[in-house]
Amino acid sequence: MNGKLILLTGATGGIGKALAEKLAIEGATLWLVARNQEKLIELETNLSGTHHAIVADLNTTAGRLHVLSRIKSHGKPLDILINAAGISKFELLEDSPDANIELTIQSNLTSPILLTQLLLSQMNPRGARIVNIGSTFGNIGFPGYSAYCASKFGLRGFSQALSRELADSSIKVQYVAPRATKTTMNAEHVNKMNKALGNSVDSPSFVATQIYSAMLSKERSVSIGFQEKIFVFLNNIASPVVDLAINYKLSLIKQFAKGI
Repeated sequence: MNGKLILLTGATGGIGKALAEKLAIEGATLWLVARNQEKLIELETNLSGTHHAIVADLNTTAGRLHVLSRIKSHGKPLDILINAAGISKFELLEDSPDANIELTIQSNLTSPILLTQLLLSQMNPRGARIVNIGSTFGNIGFPGYSAYCASKFGLRGFSQALSRELADSSIKVQYVAPRATKTTMNAEHVNKMNKALGNSVDSPSFVATQIYSAMLSKERSVSIGFQEKIFVFLNNIASPVVDLAINYKLSLIKQFAKGI
């Protein structure tokens, strides 16, 4: 990554921040995109090397156009675009406000697609990569995450389709799916559920290292976590087995989703 020009969205989030730190250490020059100016400037200041901060709300047309404008004015093409911005809501569908569902789909799917569309013309014609950060729940539907799963399933489908669409170009598209990660995006009832179910929870720094390794590979789709890879495989070839495993814990999952 030494010398690569990389645009990273969600830069101040748990995974985003850890990934920014990893990429900076490896010698990349970063365009750091997030909404919180204070956190963004603090991150830019503490990273090794010289980087650029862009304060923008990617859920707005104005925010996405602001990113495009800054990249154009810089005059150098992007080597890598990493769509890492996103949100997560753990709640049963019947309890989900319309606004939560709409915001989840917008943040995790619609905005990354629209930003990617805008920045395609700014990618390095000699070779570039688009990395979409998904989730294990982009392969496995899980109770309490209906809208989130829909958004990540959609992001995975978008990644696959765009990869095939750009197969005759120098741009490669990659989808990387972390499993449960200990970040502030998770509400306390999510942490309690993961502990009660015995779910593996990774640190942001571990996930960043795994994403970095995936970016160095030629794999189009990468899942993080051995057990999760097995579950994804089973879900694809024998979904009733996964149904049984989840149904066994369904009452407990619903209790946590309702905050009981």
